[in-house]
Amino acid sequence: MAIATPREERAGAGVLVMALAVVFFTCIDTTAKWLILGGLPVLQVVFARYLGHLVVAVALYLPQEGLGIFRSNRPWQQLLRSGFLMGGTMLNFAALQHLPITVTTTIMFASPILITLLAIPILGETVGIRRIIAVCTGFLGVVVVIQPWGAEFHPAMFYSLGALCMASLYFIMTRLLAGVEGNSTQQIWSSAVAAVALLPFAVAGWDWPEQPLQWLMLCLIGVFGALGHICATIAHRWADASLLAPVVYIQVFLAALAGILVFATWPTVWTLGGGAIIIAAGLYIWHRERQRGRAADQSS
Repeated sequence: MAIATPREERAGAGVLVMALAVVFFTCIDTTAKWLILGGLPVLQVVFARYLGHLVVAVALYLPQEGLGIFRSNRPWQQLLRSGFLMGGTMLNFAALQHLPITVTTTIMFASPILITLLAIPILGETVGIRRIIAVCTGFLGVVVVIQPWGAEFHPAMFYSLGALCMASLYFIMTRLLAGVEGNSTQQIWSSAVAAVALLPFAVAGWDWPEQPLQWLMLCLIGVFGALGHICATIAHRWADASLLAPVVYIQVFLAALAGILVFATWPTVWTLGGGAIIIAAGLYIWHRERQRGRAADQSS
C-alpha cells in the first residue's frame, strides 16, 4: 500500500495551495453548469468528472508508487469519504442545472460552519456558546440566500443544502485520514468509487456531445477535479482545517466573475447579503479556532 506522508507544519504554503484548489473547484462548477445547460445529462457529467479524475490520478501516481496506491490503510473510511464526495457532486450539479452559480457557491460557504458542528460528534471537539451563536448566525445567512418566503426560492436549493452536508462530511473525513493515508490512495479511491458506481447509469443515459468544445469540456472537468482535490488534500496535510476553512470565501469573487462572463447572470442583493452574513460567521469561527490554537501552544 502507498506510504502515508506525515503531516507537516507549512501553514503559508497550505493556504496558497488551498486557494489554488478553490480556483479549480470554481472551474468544475462552471464547466458542469455549461455542459448541463448544453443538454448533457447530469449523471453523464458527474461520471466524466470522476473518470477524468481517475485517469489523471493513475497517470500521475502509478509510475511513482506502483500498485500500492490502490490499497488503503482505512478502506471503510475511504469508502465513506468517497461516497460523501460523490453524493455532494451529484447534488451540486443537479442544483447548478436550475440555480445561478453564485447561489450554489454562497450556500456552500456554510461548510466551515457546518464542519464546526460536525466536529463535535465526529472529532470529539468541544464548542462554546459563542461559536454556537456564530453557527446559528451563519445558517441565518443561508436562509437569506435561499429566501424560502419569496418568489426567488427554487426547490433545487434543497439539492444545494444536501451538497453542503455531503461536502462538510467529506472534509471532515479528509482531515481524519490526513497522515494516515497517502494522497495518491485518497485520490484513486475518491475517483474510482464514483466512476465505478456511476458507470451503468452514465452508459444507460449517454448523450453524445455534438460540438468539439463540449468534448473538450467533458474531458477537462475531470482534470479540474483531480487537480482541485489533490491540492486540497495536500493543503490539509500542511495546515489545520480551521486555518484553511476561510480560504474558500475567495470563491465568491470567482463564482461571480464566472456567472457574469459565462452565463451573463449577476448576483442578487439577497445572495450578496446572505453571503456577507455567512462569511462573517465563518470568519468569527476561524478567529476563535486560531485563539484556541495559540492558547494550547502557550500552555504546552
